[in-house]
Amino acid sequence: MGKLLHEEKALGICNNQQNKCFDQCKDFNLEEKVLSAFYVQDHFEEANHGFKSASGDDYEDDESDSSSKERAFYWESQQALLQEILERYSLTAQKLRQEVRRILEASEREFCRCTKPSSNACLRRILVDLLSKKGFNASLCTSKWKRTKKFPGGTHEYIEVTANSLGRKKQILLLIELEFRDQFKIAKSCKEYTNLVAQLPEIYVGKLDFLNAIVRILCNSAKKSMKEKKIYMGPWRKKSFMEMKWSSSLERKPFEQ
Repeated sequence: MGKLLHEEKALGICNNQQNKCFDQCKDFNLEEKVLSAFYVQDHFEEANHGFKSASGDDYEDDESDSSSKERAFYWESQQALLQEILERYSLTAQKLRQEVRRILEASEREFCRCTKPSSNACLRRILVDLLSKKGFNASLCTSKWKRTKKFPGGTHEYIEVTANSLGRKKQILLLIELEFRDQFKIAKSCKEYTNLVAQLPEIYVGKLDFLNAIVRILCNSAKKSMKEKKIYMGPWRKKSFMEMKWSSSLERKPFEQ
């Protein structure tokens, strides 16, 4: 009975903290909301660990049941948070997203004459050219970062579109990533992580803050999945490395025939 009380108390604290956090976070921006969600998860893990330590050997019999509930809570919270962000993402940049989809559907049939029709490098250049002709301020961008002790050096190519917002003088920066879902795929991941990746758009067309919020969720989830599978997590899968792919340290250039 004592073991169950310990477990229920830990889960109760977690649920109360989660509800309180969600109530307080309604007006937060995406970054604040994601950070708050991870704070709740960390608080739960600390509280649960404390009850295990306090209970000693009496708790060990129920440890696997508690771990199962803790795991379920983690993945359910990740799922809910990602779903909310994707819903908000889908309401923005709709005109640009439709135009990108239309161009890509026609690209292999009409526009692409290179030796590798499936090459995304070719498609990016076609997109920049045709979006520019449609009146969009589109640029081909290359992020570059140097090798450090923590991360390998590299480059990443994507598209930026600068758009005017209705009723505002400030311009909005939109990103187009043709291989967005593929950036997060892991060969030997747990089912829950695979389900999260499956929800991502194959092609990302939207604001940088939505992208960064998604990156934070998926990278933390990847870390959890690989820990469960006892697989080494390479530095190229960490959040700080992934964010460099769409960093501000880049070169911009228009499409050239």
